[in-house]
Amino acid sequence: MSNATLDTRPLRNALGRFATGVAIVTALDPDGQPLGLTINSFAAVSLDPALVLWCLDNASRNLDAFRRASHHTIHILAADQRDLSNRFATWQGERFADLSWQPGLGGAPLFPGCCATFEVVNETAHVGGDHTIFVGRVKRFAENADLAPLLFHAGQYRQLA
Repeated sequence: MSNATLDTRPLRNALGRFATGVAIVTALDPDGQPLGLTINSFAAVSLDPALVLWCLDNASRNLDAFRRASHHTIHILAADQRDLSNRFATWQGERFADLSWQPGLGGAPLFPGCCATFEVVNETAHVGGDHTIFVGRVKRFAENADLAPLLFHAGQYRQLA
């Protein structure tokens, strides 16, 4: 079946049957301002070297800034961070206003209270269809094994039972 024959809405619904974690990726733009967005396209690539990936829509107005950033921080959200996910999933208001964070490697914003964080060097980016695949080399990470993750399945937030 060629791509021309695929109806994207049913395809998106079928892809949504794969439960994913919810994450936020952050960086500094070329002017040193923090930027970030909610993603669910995060995966481990390699343990040696330690590489992870995440994807961004090529139509995103942040694409160039993420391409130019030296570092990214990927935050695996905890079940109680749904509001944080929503804040970074929409364009309403200033995402970082009144938000607690500290600069991580390369200045990329680092949020407290996440299940895990990965501070990565922006190693490479590959165009894959209508998205860009960012590969980062993990330089520092942390986890909080006591926190349950925030999940996304079939268009809704979910939690582990």
